[in-house]
Amino acid sequence: MAGQAQYEELARQLSAVGAVKRDMGRILPPECPAGSAAVLTLLGRHGDMRMSKLAELLAVDMSVTSRHVAHVAARGWIERSPDPADKRSRILRLTPAGLEQLDELSRRTTHLLADRLSDWTDDEVGQLIRLMTRLRDSFGDCRSAPPRPPAPVLEETTRTPAST
Repeated sequence: MAGQAQYEELARQLSAVGAVKRDMGRILPPECPAGSAAVLTLLGRHGDMRMSKLAELLAVDMSVTSRHVAHVAARGWIERSPDPADKRSRILRLTPAGLEQLDELSRRTTHLLADRLSDWTDDEVGQLIRLMTRLRDSFGDCRSAPPRPPAPVLEETTRTPAST
């Protein structure tokens, strides 16, 4: 098991991931901010869905989701159609223009990562993917479950043989 110093360093390194995310955000087209990109990405990954499901996947309030959806719908990247099961609800679906925008986002992201990781080996990139996937899996579904309390830090103690 890793020691406290290692977990502290890991926390520092995870905080630094924000710089990576900011750099990735800078490559987004001006008409497609991060929230819009997230909507397109989730619809591309999970397919058609209700707004409530999208809000859950985004892990944001319904009002924030509505603003993101309005933005992408105004650009013609998604369509909102009545849900056959419940006419009060809407099903969100990528349009051909939305698929094109999603492809453009993917091209930009792939290019940035290829540029920044050009001195990494294929094995190192694969190892990073495996470890990040494992890290994410260790946290489970953060969107719906309350956070688990932190595990107590165990300090090493010196054991003495029991007296008889």
